[in-house]
Amino acid sequence: MTAEILRIHPDEPESELVDRVVASLNSGSVVALPTDTFYGLAVDPVNLRAVDRIYELKTRARHKPLSLLIAEVAQAYELARQLDSAFDRLAEKFWPGPLTIVVKAGSKLPLRVTANTGNLALRVPEAAIPRAVVARLGLPITATSANLSGLPECTYAHGVRDQFGDQIPLIVDGGPTARATATTIVDLSGGGNSWMILREGAIPTHEIALALQH
Repeated sequence: MTAEILRIHPDEPESELVDRVVASLNSGSVVALPTDTFYGLAVDPVNLRAVDRIYELKTRARHKPLSLLIAEVAQAYELARQLDSAFDRLAEKFWPGPLTIVVKAGSKLPLRVTANTGNLALRVPEAAIPRAVVARLGLPITATSANLSGLPECTYAHGVRDQFGDQIPLIVDGGPTARATATTIVDLSGGGNSWMILREGAIPTHEIALALQH
């Protein structure tokens, strides 16, 4: 099996090419595609064999949940529970964008996607390609960075090919990613408008604090 590199326009993804990506995800394959930070590994999160394949490819610890990309804020309300005003403020200010928000998972997705934590890490990316794929698939897609554990994240499609060789059947080339900084991760799963920064990335902590004060 040779990895196919599929060039898709980063700002106006061609409908028939998005359909090819969705067909690949529906068949249980792992697809590498650009987000607004790094290239990520996408699968259908309801397909547990595909989810397992990501952990195998990345040699990733099984207790680490996979972050999920959604196309719009409304999807978060379908997938999560007990969303409060802190979530609303952050989503309104920073989505689409490089902020991952950890919230309590609803019952729509398998527990294994949460690494049995019962929490989801959600994000609406600025990049048009993953949003188009999610909209067509009708489900979120996983978005863990497309790199082997211990190796740097990839900002180009060919970097993914260099690290994984032919282990990923389809790599979407949407050009270089807009940023080379990881997302900021905020944990709201404690409820009661409590929050905690799990990783400071593209959005500084003081901007998060400011948004949550108002």
